[in-house]
Amino acid sequence: MTSLSVEILAADAAEPITSAGNAQLGIAVLAGIAVIVVLITKFKLHAFLALTIGSLALGAFAGAPLADTIKSFTTGLGNTVAGVGVLIALGAILGKLLADSGGADQIVDTILAKASGRAMPWAMVLIASVIGLPLFFEVGIVLLIPVVLLVAKRGNYSLMRIGIPALAGLSVMHGLIPPHPGPLVAIDAVGANLGVTLALGLVVAIPTVIIAGPLFSRYAARWVDIPAPDNMIPVRPSEDLEKRPGFGVTVATVMLPVVLMLVKALVDIVVDDPENGVQKVTDVIGSPLIALLAAVIVGMFTLGRAAGFTKERLSSTVEKSLAPIAGILLIVGAGGGFKQTLIDIGVGQMILDFSKSWSIPALLLAWLIAVAIRLATGSATVATISAAGLVAPLAEGMSTSETALLVLAIGAGSLFFSHVNDAGFWLVKEYFGMNVGQTIKTWSVMETIISVVGIGFVLLLSLVL
Repeated sequence: MTSLSVEILAADAAEPITSAGNAQLGIAVLAGIAVIVVLITKFKLHAFLALTIGSLALGAFAGAPLADTIKSFTTGLGNTVAGVGVLIALGAILGKLLADSGGADQIVDTILAKASGRAMPWAMVLIASVIGLPLFFEVGIVLLIPVVLLVAKRGNYSLMRIGIPALAGLSVMHGLIPPHPGPLVAIDAVGANLGVTLALGLVVAIPTVIIAGPLFSRYAARWVDIPAPDNMIPVRPSEDLEKRPGFGVTVATVMLPVVLMLVKALVDIVVDDPENGVQKVTDVIGSPLIALLAAVIVGMFTLGRAAGFTKERLSSTVEKSLAPIAGILLIVGAGGGFKQTLIDIGVGQMILDFSKSWSIPALLLAWLIAVAIRLATGSATVATISAAGLVAPLAEGMSTSETALLVLAIGAGSLFFSHVNDAGFWLVKEYFGMNVGQTIKTWSVMETIISVVGIGFVLLLSLVL
C-alpha cells in the first residue's frame, strides 16, 4: 500500500532511530513480522492490536528507544489514516448511496445481463484497469468493492473469481503505468521518456494483468472458496423503491473522480508548469480527496434524490455508511504505522547497502532491489523511489527504450509479495472477509505473479529493443 503523495513518501526517509547493524536489523524485521503472524493466527488477537504490538517489538529488537518507536508508529498511523482513511470513508459513503438508491443494483443488473459465465472475470479486469489508470490503488478499491461484492453475490460467483481480476487490474496500473507516483518518480530519477515508458508499460501490463487476473483467479477460487462477506456488502433497505437512478447517470457518478484525476494527470503531463492557472485548478479538483468528495456530493443528487430520498434519509444513509469501516480504518492505519517503523529503523538503507555488492544485469538488479525493499518496508512506492535512486547511474548511456524498461523493472519489483507489513494487505483482507492465510494464498500470490510475469516481459522486450 502506498501513501497518497510523493511528498509524504519522500519524508519517510529520515535519519534512522537506531544505530543497530544490518544483521540486528534483519533479525528485528523477521522477529517483528513473526510476532504479528503468531498473535493473529495462534492467539486470534485483533489485527490492530497485533500490528501495534508487532511494531513495538520491532523497535525493541532493533534497539530503538521506546519513545522513538512509538513516535514512528503513531506518525505512520496518522499519515495513513489522513490519506487512505479519508478516502475509505468517502468511498463507504458513495457505496452506501449506490446501494440504498438502487444504483449499484442497476450497475450489477446491467453487467450480469451483458457479461456472464466465463466472460465475467474478463469484464471485471477491464473495468478495474480503466478505473485504475488514473486512480491510486486505494481509491480504486473503495470505488470497485461495492460492485465486486454485489456481482459475486447476485451472480452466485466465487468471490475470488470476481475479486482477483479487479485487484489485478488496479495493482498493475498502479505499479507500471504513469501517472501513478512511483512510475513518475522513477521516470524522473533515471531520465526516461514518459511517453515511451507509458507505451511499453501498456505492452507489459496487458499480458501481465491477464495472467494475474482472470487466469490466476481460477486457481485462487479453488484455494479460497468463500462467499462475499455479508457485513461488507452495502445492503439496500427492505422497502421497495418507487424508482432508481438510470445506468448512465450511475456510471457517470462513479466515474466522476476517475475523470477528474485523469484530467489532472493529463494537464500535469501536457502543461507541466506549477505556476500555470489551469494546472493549479486541476491539481485541486483532481486530488483524490476533492475528486471523491465531489462524487459524494453529486451522488446525493444523482443517486439519492433521484431515488426520492429526503434530506433526513440522505443524512441517515451517510451516518450508517461509516460504522462498518471503523475496524478497517484502525487496521489499515496500524499497517501504515508498522511500515513507518520499518523505514525509521533503517531497513530501507540496509537493503541498499546489501545491493551495492550485487553484480548482475541492470534490469534484473533494479527488480531485485525493488523486491527487497518492498518485502522489508511493505510500500510499493517507497521501493520504487529507493530502487530508482540507486540504479539511476546505470541509466547513463542507455537508449530511450532501455531507460523505459529500467523504470518498468523497478515497478514490477515494487509489487512483489505483499504481506503483513503492507497496509494494502489488511485492506484487501478486511474487505473480502478473509483470514491471514487466505489473503496470502490469493492477494499475496497474485501480487507475486504480477511482479514475476512483469519482469519476465520486461526482459523479453529488452532482447528485441
